[in-house]
Amino acid sequence: MVPFQNLNTFYKNVNKDQDLPISEVGHFNIITIENLPLQKGKPVSYARRSYFKVSLVHGHSKIHYPESSTEIMASALVFTNPMIPYHWERVSEKQSGLICVFTDDFLSAFGNAPDFPVFKYADSGIILLKPKETVYFKRIFLRMSKELDSDYRFKYDLIRCLLMEVIHEAQKMQPDHRNLLIGSNAYERIALLFGELLERQFPIALSNQRIEMNAPQAFASQLNIHINHLNKALKEVTGKTTSELISNRIVQEAKFLLKSTTWSIKEIAWTMGFDEPNHFSAFFKRHNGCTPKQFRQIPND
Repeated sequence: MVPFQNLNTFYKNVNKDQDLPISEVGHFNIITIENLPLQKGKPVSYARRSYFKVSLVHGHSKIHYPESSTEIMASALVFTNPMIPYHWERVSEKQSGLICVFTDDFLSAFGNAPDFPVFKYADSGIILLKPKETVYFKRIFLRMSKELDSDYRFKYDLIRCLLMEVIHEAQKMQPDHRNLLIGSNAYERIALLFGELLERQFPIALSNQRIEMNAPQAFASQLNIHINHLNKALKEVTGKTTSELISNRIVQEAKFLLKSTTWSIKEIAWTMGFDEPNHFSAFFKRHNGCTPKQFRQIPND
């Protein structure tokens, strides 16, 4: 099984001692990429983390998500949400940059980190940078690093402001997903609202967490439209039916839970909205070609 990686595991993997800087609220640290050990051989498996990261990286690498991969040829700013599984593959041995590591409560005065678009949306989390943009963000990262090492009484307040500057400047470089509603047709607006409702139920982090909507009618009722109108809108925009989109997302989450947790199939079935495990098994086999038990026994790539 793939473990849930906490801060202690992270620092152990990067060969850092456990005397970690702790602010009065939450955790924050900066690590230089050049000091990280180069992992060779099999890439790190997908794993969810207990911390957020904002990375300013330079070098040839790839970031793999369960459904997609992004290649970085030069410089990039990367925002990683702890509940979204991924692994980072170094293509070239020469890598440089800085990584901010922090917990959600570190930014609590400014809101919840997962609500910021750069952490919430996969297509907003990786920003390829031009040389001038790289210089701009590097100055902020170095300033945070300098303040972290200082004895200034209010240094963490200052670091929070600098980190928020990075977040907001990055978001200004990406399309605002809410603005996608402006100027789009009715079907596109419905598809976007449906997608937000669907994703709001994920990821599943605890075995007592359960999705509330797993049927087309539930989404139609929530959106206050007829089920036929919802189906027509989604088919027009995505090429898939409401049932297909819901099922694909449930299967994606179920596959991760089967591989990354020790939860029983009954527990996973319940979190996915199935009252009977055998109904979940039949559903999973219909969409994935094998039963949950068989999928769990398949070795990780």
